Amino acid sequence: MSNVSFHVKAFFSLLLIIINTLFWFTPVVGLGVLKVLLPNQWVRGKLNLLIDWMATCWIALNNVNQAVLGQSKIKRYDEASLSTQAWYMLIANHQSWVDILVLQRVFNRQVPFLKFFLKQELIWVPFIGLTWWALDFPFMKRYSQAAIAKRPELKGKDIEVTRKACEKYQFSPVTVMNFLEGTRFTQSKYEKQGKVFNHLLTPKAGGLAFALSVMGEKLDNLLDVTLVYPEGIPSFWDYLGGKVKEVKVHVRVLPIDEKRVGNYLEDEAFRQAFQLWVNELWQQKDQQIEVMLK
Repeated sequence: MSNVSFHVKAFFSLLLIIINTLFWFTPVVGLGVLKVLLPNQWVRGKLNLLIDWMATCWIALNNVNQAVLGQSKIKRYDEASLSTQAWYMLIANHQSWVDILVLQRVFNRQVPFLKFFLKQELIWVPFIGLTWWALDFPFMKRYSQAAIAKRPELKGKDIEVTRKACEKYQFSPVTVMNFLEGTRFTQSKYEKQGKVFNHLLTPKAGGLAFALSVMGEKLDNLLDVTLVYPEGIPSFWDYLGGKVKEVKVHVRVLPIDEKRVGNYLEDEAFRQAFQLWVNELWQQKDQQIEVMLK
């Protein structure tokens, strides 16, 4: 592929994504505003289903775009039996903005619409930020230890946001997605953390623990997803332009044991046990990446 054709293909693919997003923006955000104005929980639930259906169509058209122009082959390793009528918690390693496109491509119409945690600043992304808001994506504002030391009242604020977001998901099936590393993998971040794993950053257990404490009784399974780019971590532009020939995706369906639900903030024994469990999951994921790369 020539450099010119690559950029033309990537530009055209991005243009189609923008057009598709603008097409769905008005009805999705309009219904999102209506949902806020109407107090009836039953009506809100029905509006949620309609908004999620629109979002599913939006993702489906983006997926066609990726398959035709990007031409990346998704190689999936699993024998998972999935359902759009079940509640899932999805965890995955995080390397690139491409991760989200790949996950949407793999799981659209296989599980309930993916809702993932976002940094609060992303609500200001033109059009798509408001779309995420209408879809009830949880926007998180993380505070540094220094900020909490100066203002102790900030401690637990992100937990409260998690709780409120997850409470909205009690009434219709949903897949809540969480990148446990909290940020995309880079070599500098990896070295700064001390190279604890071979291919991964250190996972943060708190967000998952709080989500499970709110939704534990509703959730049917944990989806443990491992993403591998055999040719190296791609940029968003590389993916759109067709430079990413193959993406490997491994999916495990794990039961959510009731002992994974507890008071992460105040129960020291539970917190240590939960962190140990998450680290074990990450050790297994690290080994899985090694196998997939070979």
